[in-house]
Amino acid sequence: MAPMLIALAAAYGAAAGLLIPRPAHRMAVAPEEDWRSVCPGGHPITGPARGWLGPGRCAECGRYGPGALPTATVTALVCAALAAATGPRPELAVWLAAAPVAVLLAAVDWRARRLPDVLTLPLAVLGAAMLGTVGLLTGETGAWGRALLGGLALAAGYLLLHLVNPSGLGLGDVKLAAGLGVALGWYGWRTLITGGAAGVLIGALYGAGLVIVRREARKTAMPLGPFMIIGAFCGLLLGAAAAP
Repeated sequence: MAPMLIALAAAYGAAAGLLIPRPAHRMAVAPEEDWRSVCPGGHPITGPARGWLGPGRCAECGRYGPGALPTATVTALVCAALAAATGPRPELAVWLAAAPVAVLLAAVDWRARRLPDVLTLPLAVLGAAMLGTVGLLTGETGAWGRALLGGLALAAGYLLLHLVNPSGLGLGDVKLAAGLGVALGWYGWRTLITGGAAGVLIGALYGAGLVIVRREARKTAMPLGPFMIIGAFCGLLLGAAAAP
């Protein structure tokens, strides 16, 4: 059962990851700009869902956005690892639904230093709603309540950091923290603290490495979202593996 579940999760992740380059290209713009509607060569982006679905490759001039192979590989590995750690428990469906969104958020933030509300807010709201359904079906309503509190707690912590240093941490990070906190809180406060702290630590280590390699990096804005997501992913794996 476990190998089959992992293989299915990896196949799902690979298929979902192939669709990430196109929205990553369209969303990787400054906050005041509209979503991109053309490729780098100026050709219109068309296709299903008003051009949001489809390969990240212009038929006229070639690829745009991140490469499809890296996004498919990363998403497949993430989903496979989540399946291996969680097993056939029902919350796995929530993690698999959220994984491609998290990879897309990381790609957009890395390219444009932006975490769009159209991704962060649904990640938190729909994640909480899906976990609520899992809680009702399994009788784990206490875990759902803790997940909601976890989302509020992690978002409050990042809001405090934003107020202390608004130039280094934006409101997008606060909204992302809400969704990540909901997921981490499902497995308990220890998982929440581990995943939240891991994101900050990984980001700090990366920033310190940049400063050592390039001193001018001190004045360069660094995306925090990808490191928050990596930290939450690590915490979620540990929490799922330790869950009864």
